[in-house]
Amino acid sequence: MPFGAVTEEAKLPIIAREATASLRTGDNEMENVEKGGAMILDGTATARVIRTEITEEVAALKSAGGITPHLAAVLIGADPASETYVSMKQKACGWVGMRSSVHRLPDTATQEEAEALVHSLNADPHITGILVQHPIPKHLHEPSVLDQVSREKDVDGISRMSLGGLINGEPAFPSCTPAGIIELLDRYNIPISGKKAVVVGRSIILGKPVAMMLLNRNATVTICHSKTENLAEVTLQADIVVAAVGRAELITGEMIKPGAAVLDAGYNRVVGKGHDVGDVEYDSASKVAGWITPVPGGVGPMTIAMLLRNTLLAAQNRY
Repeated sequence: MPFGAVTEEAKLPIIAREATASLRTGDNEMENVEKGGAMILDGTATARVIRTEITEEVAALKSAGGITPHLAAVLIGADPASETYVSMKQKACGWVGMRSSVHRLPDTATQEEAEALVHSLNADPHITGILVQHPIPKHLHEPSVLDQVSREKDVDGISRMSLGGLINGEPAFPSCTPAGIIELLDRYNIPISGKKAVVVGRSIILGKPVAMMLLNRNATVTICHSKTENLAEVTLQADIVVAAVGRAELITGEMIKPGAAVLDAGYNRVVGKGHDVGDVEYDSASKVAGWITPVPGGVGPMTIAMLLRNTLLAAQNRY
């Protein structure tokens, strides 16, 4: 079954609502609905529930004599943000009972050295998933490095082989952030089939794969981008809007169809603001949308949750 196709899991109750209902702030129950009516798609709470599910499945796999899931991260160079992201992923692996390791190369590494490292991890039977942390030094050809990751271990889902699986229906792991967006829609029982979806963004790791996943779920999908003319005319027709263009607060409330589901995958630093913002102007959009993800706390936490799930599935496929 191609990733993005409907599964039995999509029919489960809304576990995320149960998680958020238990959150408290002082003596008042935390509201999960904006004053304007939009329900918050709480990625933090949903990711927490998914990690609990994965923890139980990892324990069951171990007790049945299966291999312990092991995520190997390839880190080339010394980019501070990449160091932070890899550390977060290692910590998340520990939370759910998985193993993790980091395999480093200097920023002077050659193409041959980078590809040889990936080959060695492919050959290691104890490693079930491989992540090449983006970005890598510019003198390296990143697609070629990613393509060395075997399909069985490409838990990040961004090699050309894995992305191609979305189109031709061959088994492959889904790219994690797009998969997290689909998971949020499913956990909140937001219908996809037959709906109009607009994806604003066309990157190979987010915009294009999430569009294909929505298409695989029988949505009618339109892809827009920063150069789309009359963008509001398109987004106003959408039941589902995915903002993934990398332009701070590009999508405003005036561009949202009342009651639409708005999923903001942007994360932007804006001079003069005391916090990061998404690609959606949250204050205005939350007054019009039916569902909306906050930034932070929406799509972001789901990315690592999906990485953990893919790593678990890779180990289960070996058992």
